Amino acid sequence: MNDKKMMRGMSILMVLLALVMVASGVQAQEAADNINTENAYKMIGAGLALGLAGIGTGLSQGPIGAAAVGMIAEDEKKFTYGLIFTALPETIVLFGFLAIFLL
Repeated sequence: MNDKKMMRGMSILMVLLALVMVASGVQAQEAADNINTENAYKMIGAGLALGLAGIGTGLSQGPIGAAAVGMIAEDEKKFTYGLIFTALPETIVLFGFLAIFLL
């Protein structure tokens, strides 16, 4: 495994660990303050939906944008295709916003 993949895996693991710690803190606080745990988990789920959708979009849009620039550099008539392929991943973030409003 190369170092870049290993670092990405470690960062994902750290984020998941932080989420577990936050969820544990929310659950412990609920006993003290009578906060509804279900609402807290809904908020965490909505944040995860939007955050992970944004990360996925960012990871996919980089290589797509680079390929679109190369395609346009070779043939200027394909600008529309490059623009469409660059804008497609951004719709994933809209699904993340939809999850926030549904929860």
